Amino acid sequence: MPTVRNRGASLFYSAEGGDEGPAVVFVNEAGLGGWLWGWQHASLAGPFETVVWDLRGTGRSEGTTGPYDLETLASDFEAVCREIGSRSVHAVGLGLGSAIALEAARSSGRVETLTLLGTAAHGSAFDLEALFDPLEDGGEETSGDATTAQDDRRNAIRATLESALSGDFRNRQPDVVDGIVDWRLEGDADSAGRRAQLAALAEFDAQKWLVEVTQPTLVLHGTADALVPSGAGRDLADGLPRGTFVPLEGAGHLANVERSRTVNDRLFGFLEDHTDGLER
Repeated sequence: MPTVRNRGASLFYSAEGGDEGPAVVFVNEAGLGGWLWGWQHASLAGPFETVVWDLRGTGRSEGTTGPYDLETLASDFEAVCREIGSRSVHAVGLGLGSAIALEAARSSGRVETLTLLGTAAHGSAFDLEALFDPLEDGGEETSGDATTAQDDRRNAIRATLESALSGDFRNRQPDVVDGIVDWRLEGDADSAGRRAQLAALAEFDAQKWLVEVTQPTLVLHGTADALVPSGAGRDLADGLPRGTFVPLEGAGHLANVERSRTVNDRLFGFLEDHTDGLER
């Protein structure tokens, strides 16, 4: 299991596609595991080296005493990049992951391009409570019958997806929803981990320094995102010197899941435009 240590935590990461192509490093939403990028990393592996890692306090990455700050999480990103030996990377983030990617782009010369999903320029635009509240309200109880507790946990996770995925997608893709419930059950952060991560998001405010982020940036946002308004994503793109906004009609917060084919095509085309000599 590949890991790298940084600031007191052992961070798990997974790299695919070999080390000859440019690296694409995916950064997770608060509380969510690397399963989040299962629709993207396999489609890019080959032409690119794709890297998925768990934020500290999530999945197979160790947690440290919270709250976390954005600078620490961006330092973790940098540590993973150093460990895979990439002097330059393309960063892809969702939610908190996008905030981490923006901070890394500002503070490091390693980030070549940014692709940001479901995010805004400041933490006050995020309303992630619905993504976790059912888990806080008894969904993580471990006392009593183990089978009952497991069923309660599954039901709580399923309830959170009502805010993360559009109703249309949940109705059309029940098997995918079942899979996400299983993956979240296995790989997401516990309560302490996600609260520590959310503290970093609460302090996030890039509005004063967006002009410093001069990397080409693709901003993708579901128009039915119930957790971060799509207008906030458009404002983010407008505030970036080289930002481009692409709305994903009808998609919720996890637009990379709902519109995976569109996101993958947009992402590959964007990376192709900014990578010399790339072949599919």
